[in-house]
Amino acid sequence: MKLSKHQRTALIWGGVALAGILLLWLLSPVLAPFIAALVLAYALAPAVQALVNRRVPRSVAVLVVELLFALALLAMLLLVLPILSKELPALREQIPVLAKAANDKVSPWLSQYGIYMQLDTASIKAFVLKYLDANFEDWLSTVLSSARIGGSFLLAFIGNAVLLPVVLFYLLDDWPGLIGRAKALVPLSARESVGSFLEECDATLGQYLRGQLLVMGVLAIFYSAGLALAGFDLALPIGVFTGLAVFIPYLGFGLGLLLALLAGLLQFASFYGVAAVAVVFGIGQLLESFVLTPRFVGERIGMSPLMVIFALLAFGHLLGFVGVLIALPLSAVAAVAARRLHRAYLSSSLFT
Repeated sequence: MKLSKHQRTALIWGGVALAGILLLWLLSPVLAPFIAALVLAYALAPAVQALVNRRVPRSVAVLVVELLFALALLAMLLLVLPILSKELPALREQIPVLAKAANDKVSPWLSQYGIYMQLDTASIKAFVLKYLDANFEDWLSTVLSSARIGGSFLLAFIGNAVLLPVVLFYLLDDWPGLIGRAKALVPLSARESVGSFLEECDATLGQYLRGQLLVMGVLAIFYSAGLALAGFDLALPIGVFTGLAVFIPYLGFGLGLLLALLAGLLQFASFYGVAAVAVVFGIGQLLESFVLTPRFVGERIGMSPLMVIFALLAFGHLLGFVGVLIALPLSAVAAVAARRLHRAYLSSSLFT
């Protein structure tokens, strides 16, 4: 069977794409910091370029943007620390009490329906005292012991943490050159179509990121204000953490909900804490799903939350952590490609 020129071209580029995917799969254990740096470089390049346009030397602009990004990550970490520092001692005190209350109140109620449950409160109390009553030296000893057992994992984590900002610096410093060299590799006959396709992908992904930032900001304010009105001592850190963590679909919301439920149970030790969290987070989820995400994200880019979740799960399953890093950019490209294929099908002889 003789293939036409367009068919041969399509087969060649299909083979190149498959080879690239196979290479990503084979090298995924060592590609994580490089892929992460590439994704971050794409996200941070506009900020660097804005500083360069104000006549800031590019290397200085890259250092400033990287420093601000590192401070933002540190601030996220510091949001969790007060939650843990306050909830862990409360856990130590309340878990045995809650276990005893479950035996005294829940067990008799369940026995009416033929379900017999009896918690071993003595064992629970011993477990809590063993793992939640440790001082700093004990925790440090445990961490060091774990590091000796999983030394290779620890060394890999430290190596990636050191390598990531270095790779990110070089990528951002040479970003215009990288983009130019990549465009130069595109065949002359395909540059116009490929260029318009990549511009549409860039616009789609940019709209998603900007819309998601707006959603995160609004939800951080809402959850903080809602929990504060309910009387939560940790309203600000839990609310801000939940709002920022919703960038990870459903997982971020679930973590925030878990922290809030834990804080409510430990602070109020009654059904009020659970009810308050249910009301605040229920309204927040409705606000995100039916108002914020459709308005700021979904309608503008054509990617529903379900598509984002599927992309994260699918790429994570195929490529592990590297797959999660590239899921969003590739899903945006796939959404643009699907729209173009749909338009081509509607105008083709197959449809008419």
